[in-house]
Amino acid sequence: MSLVPKAILFAARHHQYQLRKGTRVPYMAHLMNVCRILVEKDCRDEIVAAGILHDVVEDTPVTIQEVESEFGPVVAELVRGATELDKLEKKAIEKEATWKARKKQTIHFLEHEASLDQLRVSAADKLDNLRNIYDDQKRIGKKVWERFSAPRNKQNWYFGEIARIIQLKGKTDLVLAELGKDLKKLHRRVF
Repeated sequence: MSLVPKAILFAARHHQYQLRKGTRVPYMAHLMNVCRILVEKDCRDEIVAAGILHDVVEDTPVTIQEVESEFGPVVAELVRGATELDKLEKKAIEKEATWKARKKQTIHFLEHEASLDQLRVSAADKLDNLRNIYDDQKRIGKKVWERFSAPRNKQNWYFGEIARIIQLKGKTDLVLAELGKDLKKLHRRVF
């Protein structure tokens, strides 16, 4: 079986009972949207597979070692880049107390350490997240912010930093340039 269908089946098995925060939408919808964004940008199969698997370590009992065993070191490294460090190490965390620290760590990684391919996966993930927030905000208004562990102003800061980094890195990569432009535009609409 080729990499992308294998990733879809693997993700579906491990995310099967999960829903998007505060909705009845199966979590797989997000993963398939990320897949679509990456496919539409003509990303190679390893990047698309990592996009599908980007939350499997954060949100399920699956370890990064299992991802590597199933999908190889390239996909595992891309998933590692999309996974918060404490979740990568499967540490218990106190969400409220550490939200900003975790997001600062993500921002630092994306700005200073991430490969172009890791940035593509993260950009596609954040773009779909912003699209969902935008659509839900139009539908239910400010209630959308009640779903999240951090308030609107902190989300504004976080997504703004992600958009800035993707645009900056997009100066040397056409795919990131396009994703960065879309992120910046949507960030303005949402916030």
